[in-house]
Amino acid sequence: MTNFNSYLEEHRQRFEDDLCELLRIPSVSTDSQYKHEVRQAGEWVANQFRKLQFETELIETAGHPIVYAESPPVEGAPTVLVYGHYDVQPPDPLDEWISPPFEPTCRDGNIYARGATDDKGQMLTHIKSAQAWIETTGKLPLQVKYLIEGEEESGSENLGPFLEIAQERLACDVVVISDCSQFAPGQPAITYGLKGIAYYELRLTGPKQDLHSGSFGGAVSNPINALSRMLAALIDENNRVTIPGFYDDIEPLSDRERQQFAALPFSEQEFKNQIGVEDLSGEIGYTTLERRWARPTYDINGIWGGYQGEGGKTVLPARAGAKFSFRLAPGQVPEQISSALESMLTELCPPGISMELEDMHGAPGIVVSLDSPFMSAAATAIEHGFGRPPVFIREGGTIPVVTEFTEKLGADALLLGWGLDDDNTHSPNEKFCLADFHRGIKASTHLWQELSKIIIDG
Repeated sequence: MTNFNSYLEEHRQRFEDDLCELLRIPSVSTDSQYKHEVRQAGEWVANQFRKLQFETELIETAGHPIVYAESPPVEGAPTVLVYGHYDVQPPDPLDEWISPPFEPTCRDGNIYARGATDDKGQMLTHIKSAQAWIETTGKLPLQVKYLIEGEEESGSENLGPFLEIAQERLACDVVVISDCSQFAPGQPAITYGLKGIAYYELRLTGPKQDLHSGSFGGAVSNPINALSRMLAALIDENNRVTIPGFYDDIEPLSDRERQQFAALPFSEQEFKNQIGVEDLSGEIGYTTLERRWARPTYDINGIWGGYQGEGGKTVLPARAGAKFSFRLAPGQVPEQISSALESMLTELCPPGISMELEDMHGAPGIVVSLDSPFMSAAATAIEHGFGRPPVFIREGGTIPVVTEFTEKLGADALLLGWGLDDDNTHSPNEKFCLADFHRGIKASTHLWQELSKIIIDG
């Protein structure tokens, strides 16, 4: 593939210019004031496909549009579906950005901007690789379909309904997603497992108004006290969740997986230094990587109630609440967790307190077989792109659409991350290593060749 290597080298600056152009569009899907800009980003992506003469459509939804495009079918070769998103997280807090979030800036080999790694930069690599094939050979060696949405950062509310009605149109053999990370700088990875999630808001109400803590304390249940006890009761001293049946359906790590994790060049001290803590903790009996990637967790994400102003105010508050989540191991079912959780919290709720538990959203985890021929093809392509073979890892995060794709389309999934753990995803000063941007394009270019060699029965 010498022609491709020359082409990719000659067009490095062109690809970076296109990335910067997309990054300048503030496509914040969670904020209605950016509605026009979100559409603008969708149109920009659609125009990339139109330039390649792909069949392209900007599909309207009740929210932001979905970009769909496809290259011509290739008889006897697999069909690939590439998923990504063109929307981004809000840039707040703005005062913590070194350079403005929507003015792409290069520093130390990185490009800094909101959406640089999540997911504009990573998604764009799979468009530019197709461009390399079209402009070099005139066609791709297999059919590639693209589904690029504009609501991933706001819950993908309209993607599920679209998948229901478009299953035949989206039919494929494998789904390719680049919205995750390498294992370490210079060490590419294929992510073969994701955790699921179950997310809740708990609201407690006591007296009709805030009360004097001296006059009424001891006679009336305090919602913050109750909330603290109820939340604390969900986990024990060994960092195991106490909800009945919580661990029943977990798919255990195999010996092969535990050995692979143990063989990775992971330093606990470097990890502690990276996140700024003196020590680590977690479920007894598991390593740090096993806890992060394959074991369920419980975290309180936010808590409120009572007086928050300057100085003291001795109140017994009328209301309190918290948002909390469980990251679920593959095999756990969010709906079952919700039912058991509500029963447990109802029993824990003290007299004089009314409880409201809102099930905000949930998604199961997923594990992809390491023996899939698509895995082998991806590993070869990544070695071409990055100069070394990938390692196989799991990820503690959740991409709900992966499960939807595998279940509704009956396709395998390839999670190929070009980003890094310190890319500040969702945080100020988000970045993407430009060398990895180009390596990702090269790996993707080889991916289409390697996948095209796989013989599909029927």
